[in-house]
Amino acid sequence: MIPAMPAVAATSHRAARRTSTAALRFGRLASTGTVVVVILIAGVWASWGSAQYVMLTKGRERGTIEVARCAEDVCSGPYTPLSHGSVARERVDIEKTVAVRKGRTYEVVVKPGSDEVVRSGPAGVLYSWVPMGGALLLASVVVAGGLRRTRFAWVLAGSGIALLTAAFATV
Repeated sequence: MIPAMPAVAATSHRAARRTSTAALRFGRLASTGTVVVVILIAGVWASWGSAQYVMLTKGRERGTIEVARCAEDVCSGPYTPLSHGSVARERVDIEKTVAVRKGRTYEVVVKPGSDEVVRSGPAGVLYSWVPMGGALLLASVVVAGGLRRTRFAWVLAGSGIALLTAAFATV
């Protein structure tokens, strides 16, 4: 038996084990990080569909809607213009949500080229970003479990809870 042989074999085995462990750790971080980024991009994408009209109101038609009728998923009513160049309409549609009730009047922005409106003001801005709040909460779970970054996960979760709570309070 050669005394040096087992030491070399054990050393190379340990080095191979360290290398494979590092590769697995990097793969876990890369894949989980990608999932987190995709979740956050999806939250922005889902929110931006209505947030763009609410946040970038320059040059858009602004006014009020008095909700007269509600169907399963759409409410409608007459539109009264508030901005210069806006035209009164007998009927515009707004998405029926928990925040829209028959008989109430809401400030809205008209989507260009349609008779659809979205709520404006602080309530409209916060409500349009609700999908992002959900994405922040989901991403926090993935960050805590997959990336093992609990402080960052708490920041994401706190941001999501704050956004959802503010939207609930203003709507």
